[in-house]
Amino acid sequence: MIRTLFAAAAAIAAAPAAAQTAVVTAAHLLDPASGRMLDDPVVVITDGRVTSVVTRNGGRPAIPEGATRIDLPGKTILPGLIDMHVHLTGDARISGYRALEYTDSFWTVVGVANARKVLDAGFTTVRNVGADNYADIGLKQGIDGGYVPGPRIVGAGYALGATGGHCDGSEAFPPSFATLPSPNVADTPDGYRKLVRTQRKYGAEVIKICATGGVLSKGDAPGAQQMTLAEMKAVVDEAHMAGLKVAAHAHGKSGIDDAIRAGVDTIEHASLADAESFRLAKAAGTWFSMDIYNDDYILAEGAKNGVHAESLEKERVIGRKQRETFRDAYRAGVKMIFGTDNGAVFPAGTNALQFATMVQWGMPPLEAIRAATTNAADALGRKGQVGVIAPGAWGDIVAVDGDPLADVRVLEHPSAVIKGGVRVH
Repeated sequence: MIRTLFAAAAAIAAAPAAAQTAVVTAAHLLDPASGRMLDDPVVVITDGRVTSVVTRNGGRPAIPEGATRIDLPGKTILPGLIDMHVHLTGDARISGYRALEYTDSFWTVVGVANARKVLDAGFTTVRNVGADNYADIGLKQGIDGGYVPGPRIVGAGYALGATGGHCDGSEAFPPSFATLPSPNVADTPDGYRKLVRTQRKYGAEVIKICATGGVLSKGDAPGAQQMTLAEMKAVVDEAHMAGLKVAAHAHGKSGIDDAIRAGVDTIEHASLADAESFRLAKAAGTWFSMDIYNDDYILAEGAKNGVHAESLEKERVIGRKQRETFRDAYRAGVKMIFGTDNGAVFPAGTNALQFATMVQWGMPPLEAIRAATTNAADALGRKGQVGVIAPGAWGDIVAVDGDPLADVRVLEHPSAVIKGGVRVH
């Protein structure tokens, strides 16, 4: 009798769980890859992934019994959006020295709140390119484990940089405050190899380096190169050997060009790139991720939020130039992805404000949407998994009122967000 009970229990444990199926219907489906607007879509999602997509004149799939219906009449659906440059564990309203008023673990709590805001805004996947204490990795684990809501996170852990550089973190303090070694700083190729291995060890899925100075850091110039070509190449070689992509914070031309020569996968900011930079990027297949909206927020709200006066002056100099570079890079045929610096630089959940700025500076709405869907998925190395509504992809969908090809600003106010077949907003 006991053996029979154990056998029955084992059989139950071994039996596959019932599939969880959702069916999404809407008025239209925008397919960014083809640029086509399809009518009357029916999307079937089973266990989080799309199993079929049928539109008008394509017949109707058999709706599985017990499937959850998500009906979005009159809405246009498109793939869940991807932001390739966020800092979820930052708050743009707490900048400069004001951040010192909070304990270290506070920023992880901020990340929990920001993750929900970003997801509700229609961004179902993000690349978090820098967080202290591996907070982005912990946040990802919490989201994936179902503890808190949020987007799919591709995290970098610490951003890596040079002593006194943009990613040092202690550059704003006197020597007496720098009593502990920085966990993300190196000054030799071998030192950077060690840092890459450490980030990977603790869960990083992308490596971020600071090739040049920055805007919000003290005591440096955005255009100044801070890592040598040999150091950048050591990072890239080590990361690629481990199957990881590399993102390079780079405002200045020399740092941009050397980062491309080193083989990085994406250039972040790219503010002072020129025609030679564009040529190098096109030849290497390097993506540009240009955060061209946040200049408006920094100059309008930065002083109130505690941004250093010297940083505000740097932004006044570089913001307009970055937008002109964005326009020229797009015209030159450089591959572009959607990245905003959201969270730490302007408030979480307002990521979509950048679409209108991209269009204003010369990118057609369809190309701006592709930058946040198919292009971003390709740059992540997750083509076919995210950024598309197609069989095999994650069932991540955003719904809007109206036609985003006619008015890209409708993306700023999604009417529904679906992640893995579950309506989350």
